[in-house]
Amino acid sequence: MFEALSYENLQIYWWIIISLLGGFLVFLLFVQGGQTLMDKLSDNEDEKAVVLNITGHKWEFTFTTLVVFGGAFFASFPLFYSTSFGGAYWVWYIILFAFIVQAVSYEYRKKKNNFLGSKTFEAFLKFNGFIAPFLLGVAVSTFFTGSPFSIHKENIVKLSSNVEAVISQWATPWHGLEALWTTEHLAFLQNILLGLAVLVLARLNALLYIRKMTDEASILAKVKKCIPRHSILFLVLFLAWFIRLLFIDGFAIHPDTHEVFMQAHKYFNNLIEMPVTLLILLAGLAGVLYGLYKANFKADEKAIWYTAVGTILTVIALFFMAGFNHTPYYPSTYDLQSSISIANSSSSRFTLITMSYVSLMVPFVLAYIIWAWRAMDAKKIDRKELEQEFEKY
Repeated sequence: MFEALSYENLQIYWWIIISLLGGFLVFLLFVQGGQTLMDKLSDNEDEKAVVLNITGHKWEFTFTTLVVFGGAFFASFPLFYSTSFGGAYWVWYIILFAFIVQAVSYEYRKKKNNFLGSKTFEAFLKFNGFIAPFLLGVAVSTFFTGSPFSIHKENIVKLSSNVEAVISQWATPWHGLEALWTTEHLAFLQNILLGLAVLVLARLNALLYIRKMTDEASILAKVKKCIPRHSILFLVLFLAWFIRLLFIDGFAIHPDTHEVFMQAHKYFNNLIEMPVTLLILLAGLAGVLYGLYKANFKADEKAIWYTAVGTILTVIALFFMAGFNHTPYYPSTYDLQSSISIANSSSSRFTLITMSYVSLMVPFVLAYIIWAWRAMDAKKIDRKELEQEFEKY
């Protein structure tokens, strides 16, 4: 089956899978968004418990998707993994630390004789809620603005000969954090805009999900006030990032010489030259906008599902814009020719074929997740429900 595919098509297949996982991960960040809202939506400890339990029961889905996303990236495109995780490690360390303290906090926040106190673990949850979505958004933005690194593939031969050598090197001592203040072409502004947009989107999806999952009048009244503000703020941040993206110079690969060069309006051209990607993007944006319309003007509890599908499709389209049509998905601002593309960073053909057969299990896993999700959402969560709940956060 997969043996019949060319090496190039196998690379494309795995970039599509990476894009799909990225889309689901961004949507599932609503768990982090809910953690940042625990105080804003509650007047007492009972209401705070309701808010945290609505989103908290899904934290494993987000954590697992992050792990699968990272694992799939490592297995299918190891050069990116070694360069980014080995170079921009401060960003990834902070993100991973944020997810670790989240898991610990949900486990111990309400444990008896908790010597740190529940407030400490709530602070950890807020740290995870604010930092993880923001830095993930910044990291994705560098797929378009670039990062300062160089790659020396000739050193692979030295490594196989037990000679000390480095394949990739980071050009700054900040190891990823420079994405927040790099002044070249105002890249830092672009990165921060997407980071903030992802954070606000996580909070917005959390508000819509909380509206769907509780009948607590006091919480719903606060949710109703927050949704319009978050809707406007998200649209302003994302559109500012996206419109600017269409007009900046982008990184391109010459199809014949494979030389990397700067091209005017590269990402706008990608949309025009890839009509399928354009259609996916338009469908995603339409889903988000329709969900916001249903949430703001119809008070529809199902609005979360429109924004969910819209979020996933939009992220998929952005990954396609970053990786397809002779575009390096991890460009280097330090050495253009070190830029990483789907073609020069993937695993061997044998590895991609083997992994592709493993990927056939994904529909079954997805079916289980849907079943488990529906079972957990069978009842709305309120104070009375939490009194009967065996496992609560």
